[in-house]
Amino acid sequence: MLSFIVPAYNEELELPSTLSALHAAATANAEPYEIIVVDDASTDATAAVAAAGGARVVTIDRRQIAAARNAGASAARGDIFFFVDADTRISPAHVTGALRALTAGCAGGGARVTTDGEIPLWGRVFVHVFSAFYFTAANLGAGAFLFTTAKNFRAAGGFDERLFAGEEIYFTMALKKQGRFKLLREPIVTSGRKLRMHSAWQILGLSAGLILRGKRGVRSRDKLDLWYDGKRETDAPKPAAGPGRL
Repeated sequence: MLSFIVPAYNEELELPSTLSALHAAATANAEPYEIIVVDDASTDATAAVAAAGGARVVTIDRRQIAAARNAGASAARGDIFFFVDADTRISPAHVTGALRALTAGCAGGGARVTTDGEIPLWGRVFVHVFSAFYFTAANLGAGAFLFTTAKNFRAAGGFDERLFAGEEIYFTMALKKQGRFKLLREPIVTSGRKLRMHSAWQILGLSAGLILRGKRGVRSRDKLDLWYDGKRETDAPKPAAGPGRL
């Protein structure tokens, strides 16, 4: 069985399209599956939207992405885990590619990322540079989409709950100790809202701070507004002329 684990905080707007894409991706691969939405202290209709969309809802009150993913994994019944963010759409090809990679002996993997809607020019430049270092040079997985087996997830120790951001980096590194880490060819589509709702100085300043402080900078929510300020768009983003690629 495939277990799709979706951490969510106040995602009533984005969640319906995410769940629809998950159902379509799993059905196209003719695999038994479950969708688990981990509602982490939402104050909107996230839980109701998740249930209406055919997901099993797990409720926690941590306001921490790593804890939400681990809670979903603890509740999962499948032997293959997909971690998909609530503002992210995958395709059948991502499930097919992940299953092929795992069958070939990979310990896990992820995919490069494209953003939906219009994003500012500085944002397109930023994600292009980020992509070159994070995906191409370092071969790391983005938290928006990661896959592995339940066995390898447990062997890797899950996501480090001492961290409030960047936990996917250390999880990827732990998976690499179990075997090869595969980045799929086709990118996923995730929300570009952070690049629309925050300024260049906010994004660049936070990124520089995280690089300089390392783990010390992500052991609390302090100065991590990009992940924990709760800002959400209220309308669907305007279509872009071309996707921004991470």
